[in-house]
Amino acid sequence: MHRDQTELVTVELEDGTTFLVQARSQGGEEDVGIGDALKFEAITKVVGGVAKGLKKTFDTVKPKKATVEFGLEMGLESGQLTALLVDDSAKASLKITLEWGE
Repeated sequence: MHRDQTELVTVELEDGTTFLVQARSQGGEEDVGIGDALKFEAITKVVGGVAKGLKKTFDTVKPKKATVEFGLEMGLESGQLTALLVDDSAKASLKITLEWGE
């Protein structure tokens, strides 16, 4: 698959549940074959990392309420699922809203 082409890939959650994701190639060798399920853990690590970083900042500045919205596009790089933060919500595979407050 050439860079920026999309492909449907099977993704597996920790509990074994699988689903299809439209992922964009980021270049590099593709070692994924039919029947190979990619792990969703790479995506959840990005979401968790972003949330933890933001929470640390909010704990410091102590706003009454904070809402953060960001989009992730699924990518394939060297046969692995990757998350790309995107500024265009139309391109996002996942739209995530996080809220902190009372």
